[in-house]
Amino acid sequence: IPDSGHKYYLQFTTEDYKSGEDAGSCLATVLYPRKKKSPPVVSIKCTHTKDQKKIQGEDSRLYQKFRRQTKPIIGNNIPDSYGNIEPALEPVWALAVAGSSYIMWEKSTENLGYFMAQVKSVKQWIRKDDFVEFDYTVLLHEIPTQEIISCHMRLTWLPGHPLKVKYFCASENQGLEDGSGVESGSAAGILPERGANF
Repeated sequence: IPDSGHKYYLQFTTEDYKSGEDAGSCLATVLYPRKKKSPPVVSIKCTHTKDQKKIQGEDSRLYQKFRRQTKPIIGNNIPDSYGNIEPALEPVWALAVAGSSYIMWEKSTENLGYFMAQVKSVKQWIRKDDFVEFDYTVLLHEIPTQEIISCHMRLTWLPGHPLKVKYFCASENQGLEDGSGVESGSAAGILPERGANF
């Protein structure tokens, strides 16, 4: 598009992260603005094949597991150097994947993409309200440069509400950034949480 950037039309399928089963299909348009630091403008419509009540049940079970913790969950190097994830740490890994996806989306350009390589560290904060909260240090693999980018991410979640993400990445020297999104419901949605500092 003249003076705006390149626009892409995508059709793709999604799958359940844990089971690998078909979760639906999506149509999207992605516009990469000419401004270097601007995130892509995304318009997306999806049809879900997975039962929404089943998703809500899974969210509720995961949430209850986190809320029952009397001592905070703490972990390092997930997965380990052999690619293994302790079963007890799989839920915090899955939550890190959901949260870091916003960082990867915002940092991606037409020429750079990211994958979460590892959770370097994670610590749960025990809260008095209903939310669950975690501090993560995640390592993102930058493609095609092959660089590893370290990002600190604070993630707050309550089922039925969007996932809230704040982050900063060590390579940028830009300070605190807020994640933002428009999805609601399970941990798949992301929305900014303003005002709090790490």
